[in-house]
Amino acid sequence: MKKSLALIMALVMALSLIGTVSAEGEVYVFWYTFADVYLTSVREALGEAFDGKGVKFIDNDANATQATQSDQINTAISAGPAALVVNQAESGAAGIAQNILEVAKAADLPIVFFNRAISTDDNEAKEIVLSYDKAAFVGTNFEQAGKMQGDLIGDYVLENYDKLDLNGDGVISYVMFKGDEANMEAISRTKYGVENANAKLVAAGKPELKFYDDANENKYLVDQAGTWSNTASFEYMSTILAQYNAANNNMVELVIANNDDMALGAVNALTNAGYNTGNEGDPVIPVFGVDATATAQELIANGRMVGTIKQDAVGMADAVATLIKNMIDGKDKFEDLNENYVQVEGWRVDIPYSAYTGE
Repeated sequence: MKKSLALIMALVMALSLIGTVSAEGEVYVFWYTFADVYLTSVREALGEAFDGKGVKFIDNDANATQATQSDQINTAISAGPAALVVNQAESGAAGIAQNILEVAKAADLPIVFFNRAISTDDNEAKEIVLSYDKAAFVGTNFEQAGKMQGDLIGDYVLENYDKLDLNGDGVISYVMFKGDEANMEAISRTKYGVENANAKLVAAGKPELKFYDDANENKYLVDQAGTWSNTASFEYMSTILAQYNAANNNMVELVIANNDDMALGAVNALTNAGYNTGNEGDPVIPVFGVDATATAQELIANGRMVGTIKQDAVGMADAVATLIKNMIDGKDKFEDLNENYVQVEGWRVDIPYSAYTGE
């Protein structure tokens, strides 16, 4: 609460130092981190989209720290921007999102939040955005990715059951890598990536997937830094393989990751242990991610990863750029949006997912 009050007070003070904000200013884009692989692709695509629309912009890296991002927004307000685009550092923090929106509203600035949830409650997020007519949110149906990943995994396991059951116990063991403890997309992917797979298995008369470590009540391993990083998953997977391996007849038989970067970390650890090398004849543990990054597509092409769920970086960037340009120009914010994007109750635009296996 203190952080939220400090943010709003600092931004309101900044507003008092400037007059009317010129529409000729630049669009300030605030990224929660430049280190995120998927967001790097969005950032590149957004730059191209803004360039194509003749919109000048400035990117800001919060380095996964809300205090840093709040300072950056403070500075931007003082500079007289044309609009704000916010990839909120502290995902799900409704108070922070509300404060940022109120400051944008006071300055009559268009604002688009994107990718990272601004509340852990969808109705609350809707209320925040709808409280200002020059605001919008661009994201995804956060349950869809997990459900599609779970379906993809379920189908694959059923088609390859005997091959995957390395110790012959009739049950497929798995590990789940979660990107962030509080992020709604991470929560949903962790839940449905397993639940939907299990639904397919049970319907086919097979037992549910079994988390490799009975002592872990959460049934996942989370990146404690909340950055969805390959470093976290690499360290986890390397530690796992020291105890759960073929020699001990308890090898982890399936890897599920909330995103492709965490999938990459797991693949690299497996490769160090002689798995998923891409070499013909070497053993492979199936690995699944989300995002369909260029790296993941290459891993899939080389047989080191099975599949992923494509999160359309170009689509997300296009939607953000279109909304911002429309609002700067005084048009209906949703005008000329790609017909494949899903408008939700006048406050958000969802970019659809699709399965990717390289086929």
